[in-house]
Amino acid sequence: MKKLLGSLLALAGLFCGGVMAQAMPQPPEIAARAYLLLDLTSGQTLAAREADTPIPPASLTKLMTAYLVFDALRLGRLGLTQTLPVSERASRQPGSRMFIDTRMKVPVEDLLKGLLVQSGNDAAVALAEGAAGSEERFVELMNEQARLLGMQATRFVNPTGLSQPGQSSTARDLATLASRLLRDFPDRAHFHAIRKYRYEGTPPANDSNRNLLLFRDPSVDGLKTGHTEAAGYGLIATAQREFPHLGPAGAPGARRLMAVVLGADSENARANEAQKLLNWGYTAFEAIKLFDANQAVLTPAVWKGRTAQVRLGRPQAVVVTVPTGQAGRLRTQAIRPDPLVAPLQKGQPTGMLRIYVGEHKLLDIELLSLDAVEEAGLIGRAWDALRLWIQ
Repeated sequence: MKKLLGSLLALAGLFCGGVMAQAMPQPPEIAARAYLLLDLTSGQTLAAREADTPIPPASLTKLMTAYLVFDALRLGRLGLTQTLPVSERASRQPGSRMFIDTRMKVPVEDLLKGLLVQSGNDAAVALAEGAAGSEERFVELMNEQARLLGMQATRFVNPTGLSQPGQSSTARDLATLASRLLRDFPDRAHFHAIRKYRYEGTPPANDSNRNLLLFRDPSVDGLKTGHTEAAGYGLIATAQREFPHLGPAGAPGARRLMAVVLGADSENARANEAQKLLNWGYTAFEAIKLFDANQAVLTPAVWKGRTAQVRLGRPQAVVVTVPTGQAGRLRTQAIRPDPLVAPLQKGQPTGMLRIYVGEHKLLDIELLSLDAVEEAGLIGRAWDALRLWIQ
């Protein structure tokens, strides 16, 4: 059975009864087939349109190619300085290329730069063959990983993003992929921010990242572009700016947003629309840190355990994004099982924190047990069982 713990915890200010919650900010008009704006600091979606509509992902596919290569590096199956051969199949890929050929053996690090800076289809196939033995096996791994990440509307048929029947994704799935790429491989994030690169012996003119926002906005640090005739122009743009109330003791901290724009009309249009979304997200909303990482949100009693209480919270800071100026209307409900009975494992889901702005429910945040609670001995369990029965 579950029950509400006490009254609502007012985090700042008081809610005035009878006053309707202020309407959520309306996003700007975005000239694209689909878009999504995600606050990566809080995990909240701030705006979306046609986010679940299937669209060819074009070269945004290469984010999954990068994910699998980063994972192979983490597992020691590949090394950054390891050189890979360039097959005839890789060298003959159409579309955007880093211009490698079969006479070359190219380090994995350079192939990654060719993949993410120049969006090289030749680099994508060379990495796929090097990581999995064949492009076909690599595509199987791409789809397996997509399922593990929860990208249920996505299917890959190649590692490049070149138009091919059956290759499809959505703005929401691509946002999931990009978010996990940054979260799971933070030590590789610098690859997405490289503005200029070319491999020795390749055309000097082919040296610039296709993400125009890297050259326009100093807060933008990624992530990837895509374009085919079927998909139009796509861009996943990430930015990080300093804002108050996110650091320790209310000091400034970094707030990261991600804009996914699919099906724009041109390279310049996709950059403009992504910039529009990022700027709107930073001005129309503010992020507020409610609890530090590993800070107890609740410390309820535990029955039949070796300890009498347990701390419930999150291993990461609890941050919420609210319309600008509405932080004073934040309120929460804490919900948990009652009675709470041992044993409890560290990290076990043990409750929920429901966040409101006025009467508007913003989101639910799962609370985890921050400590393990072992089961008490026979006498302790029997005594607590009797107390519970009397209650």
